[in-house]
Amino acid sequence: MTVTYKTEEEKERVILVAVDVEDGTDVEDSLDELNELAETAGAVAVGRLIQKREAVHAGTYIGKGKIADLKEMAEQNQADAIVCDDELSPAQITNLQEMLQTKVIDRTVLILDIFAKHAKTSEGKLQVELAQLRYRSSRLAGLGKSLSRLGGGIGTRGPGEKKLEMDRRLIRERIAVLNRRLTEVVQNRDTMRKQRSREQIPVVAIVGYTNAGKSTLLNVLTGAQVLEENKLFATLDPTTRILTMENGQRFLFTDTVGFINKLPHPLIRAFQSTLEEAKYADIILHVADASNPKLDLQCDVVYDTLHKLGVENKKIITAFNKMDCLRESDCQRLRDDRSDAVVHISAKYGRGITELLQILDGIANEGLVKIERVFPYEEAGKISRIREHGRLETEEYREDGIFIRASVPPFLV
Repeated sequence: MTVTYKTEEEKERVILVAVDVEDGTDVEDSLDELNELAETAGAVAVGRLIQKREAVHAGTYIGKGKIADLKEMAEQNQADAIVCDDELSPAQITNLQEMLQTKVIDRTVLILDIFAKHAKTSEGKLQVELAQLRYRSSRLAGLGKSLSRLGGGIGTRGPGEKKLEMDRRLIRERIAVLNRRLTEVVQNRDTMRKQRSREQIPVVAIVGYTNAGKSTLLNVLTGAQVLEENKLFATLDPTTRILTMENGQRFLFTDTVGFINKLPHPLIRAFQSTLEEAKYADIILHVADASNPKLDLQCDVVYDTLHKLGVENKKIITAFNKMDCLRESDCQRLRDDRSDAVVHISAKYGRGITELLQILDGIANEGLVKIERVFPYEEAGKISRIREHGRLETEEYREDGIFIRASVPPFLV
């Protein structure tokens, strides 16, 4: 008799919780996004609870009356965990877990878990581990019984303090090791960036809200074969690929980590070197999901994150993606006054890509002068400068010299 065993991993059942402090944030929208994060992490939301308050409760995040409602909801829905939409303090987590008798995590832990799941390269794994340790180190003092801090009494305080200090020391040592390794990565990245600068190839940083279609666009443009999936943070590790246009113009496209509302500070610090690819790029290609009802909010988050990273005085092209999901009348209303150019595309079906490349080509050649000239053979060395600083389109060897058609900076004319 054949026995069949069920090996499929059961999804955790979670309840989403948020506090509405009436600060202009749409809490329902924020919980919708938290729901997507939970699904990406492998959980299923079986309920949600929102409490309106003047401020978040300092000790328990939500009020005690709502905690009783939440406990009843968790029992009825057989929930395995409670997920809160904000970053909680150690005391809030401890108090909630004791009162609810179930696991409590916050938005930051959820995002860190997703990043850990999707990090593939050694750099990505280092950055995720660093972010996790920094988050954990700031919460050691409030982890309560998990570190044997049982309060007063003989034989309790000493071991508790020793365990706490041991964990702190181990985390500090590991953070130091990770920082050294990431410093080497940053140095290698700087070396590659300087090499690209010498080659005079414009660098285009693809930025945007998570799941806007950045990886799909990179694949269409360069054939990078980056994972495409309809999930938040489906791809985490940055990818750089080169594109050579028919006219000889070359671009280096760099895909960056997706942005998200309430992006945890430990992640911003850990992924600083990756996110700074946008800071050192020549052109910012902002990919926006035109089909998302929260498009305006997502665009605001992208521009706010770019500002925090110090991305200033860059040419920005906004590519409204997923136009195949909209009606023609809706397409006409899309605009972005903060960008230098706007293009409507569907990366999935390759629509609008030609127009996007034309805009990129135009920006890359701003300030260049077209020349057609025959250089005597004794002046052939000048052609190498044209290759270095401009764009060589035609090179013909004739009896009277070398015929050149090129686009060059004014100082080479």
